Amino acid sequence: MSASETVNPLPSVPQPITVPLSRAAIFLVVTLNSDLEVRAAIRSFCADFSSIFRAVDFRDIEGGLSCVIGFGSDAWDKLFATPRPAELHPFREIRSGERHAVSTPGDLLFHIRAKRMDLCFELATQIMARIGDAVTPVDEVHGFRYFDDRDLVGFVDGTENPRGDVATEAVLIGQEDSAFAGGSYVIVQKYLHNLNAWNALPTEAQEKIIGRKKLSDIELDDSVKPTSAHSALTTIVENGEEKKILRDNMPFGSAARGEFGTYFIGYSRSPRVTEQMLENMFIGRPPGNYDRLLDFSRAVTGGLFFVPTATFLDDVTDEGPPVAPPSADQAPMKSSVPEIRKNDGSLGIGSLKGEIPHE
Repeated sequence: MSASETVNPLPSVPQPITVPLSRAAIFLVVTLNSDLEVRAAIRSFCADFSSIFRAVDFRDIEGGLSCVIGFGSDAWDKLFATPRPAELHPFREIRSGERHAVSTPGDLLFHIRAKRMDLCFELATQIMARIGDAVTPVDEVHGFRYFDDRDLVGFVDGTENPRGDVATEAVLIGQEDSAFAGGSYVIVQKYLHNLNAWNALPTEAQEKIIGRKKLSDIELDDSVKPTSAHSALTTIVENGEEKKILRDNMPFGSAARGEFGTYFIGYSRSPRVTEQMLENMFIGRPPGNYDRLLDFSRAVTGGLFFVPTATFLDDVTDEGPPVAPPSADQAPMKSSVPEIRKNDGSLGIGSLKGEIPHE
């Protein structure tokens, strides 16, 4: 029986995209090996993942552990074939002058979050123990919250994230692609900052680049905020309506290696919104009026992934296709994970703030 022939009587449950901001995260990206058994191994893992997750999560039920799994365009074709998410495609590289949004290999993305790094690490360990022979790791970043939710460039990161039902509307696919309602798209980029050069700038110059006051996080008035400000270029308006994405950026780094960075991760119901933000940043709006933050920060990775529903993953079988998502007249069910995040925004690629519930 094919996916299109099967009718799921219940609405699909989304993956835990909109959980509250966490203190720790691991971003793990892997590619599929070419072995003939890889497809069966990964499909079997998808079906078993919920039980693997529960085994780790139950060891600290107040630890806030969550994990979102995304699939790259090529991986989707290899693992699931058709039907295919309507807007899934490889990450689109952008070049303009010395600015370069690179596209790097990545078939599967694991976005693991918790209040403590040990929970993230344990889940990542169990994931790799299960699929290690079928994949090759290409990037693993351990992120942390920095003081009062600031990026390593010193500004609050996560102010303009949508909240509540607005976040759900911004993130989850609806009837525009009914076969995948409840799913989402996610774009990730790893940015490295030249902090010596950045910190040499006067605070006022930094504020004009970001578009916000450094201490208070208040947005600059339009009369003094440059049109090239980060916060201005990442505001997308279509037909009079501002289009939102949900970000969960994390600082990361190595003091010994002099590495200071931001891991940008942005979820949306359509990748076009995030892609427009990146075009504005790297090319400019209009062209040439680019994001001056990129004079101090460079992207070293870039990937686009589709996030199917948790129901889809649970229903994957070792050989055949998963059962179909709900029909067009069924709305996606809200996830059983914690309430939609109450904090928000972004520096890595968006606005700049997030209020984390502190334990």
